[in-house]
Amino acid sequence: MLDRIFDYLNFHFSVEASIVLLILIFLEAVLSADNAIALAAIAQGLEDKKLERQALNFGLVVAYVLRISLILTATWVQKFWQFEFLGAVYLLWLVFQHFTSQETEDDHHHGPRFNSLWQAIPVIAFTDLAFSLDSVTTAIAVSQEKWLVLTGATIGIITLRFMAGLFIRWLDEFENLEDAGYVTVALVGLRLLLKVVNDALVPPEWFMITAIGLILAWGFTKRSVIELPQEEPEKTEVSK
Repeated sequence: MLDRIFDYLNFHFSVEASIVLLILIFLEAVLSADNAIALAAIAQGLEDKKLERQALNFGLVVAYVLRISLILTATWVQKFWQFEFLGAVYLLWLVFQHFTSQETEDDHHHGPRFNSLWQAIPVIAFTDLAFSLDSVTTAIAVSQEKWLVLTGATIGIITLRFMAGLFIRWLDEFENLEDAGYVTVALVGLRLLLKVVNDALVPPEWFMITAIGLILAWGFTKRSVIELPQEEPEKTEVSK
């Protein structure tokens, strides 16, 4: 009899854990789209494809360590509004820096520029940490089981690297995508700021997901025109 009871409890525990884990993975994937495009835009500041990939790889390793630290100390961090305030200010500063930067020849603003790989890595890591202040709170609300949240964060950081790699290619292809990405960063920054000012003013997750989806959809509306080199007309000899 006891064996049946334990089997029943283990079955339901495993089913519940699987469902919660799937929810956490889904949340990480949905909520990391704006994060991914921001990290891709930052990595592009190196203006070298090999260095961009290295910056994402190393930056997200550091970001992963910071995320794990945040999850393990989430209960303590949530007691101090100063962390969310600093995260909000940092994200809004990135947006301000982007839209006030000098326009290039393509009449578009661009993110920060870096002289070396080691300048880009901390910016990528701390940008992800600022985003994580919001997503980790959501994850903790879904499940109090730390191992589930840690597993979701691990899968999330892998998903983030994959998505950031895609966005690096798409940023070259779609003219409005970088601006759209920074507008979504502004939304996340404002949401964090509202949590500090008055939690009742914070928009619900469905509103944030819908708004981010619409803004990113606008980012994909205009392709960059790639001018192909014109071939010189062949010279024909005139017979005398």
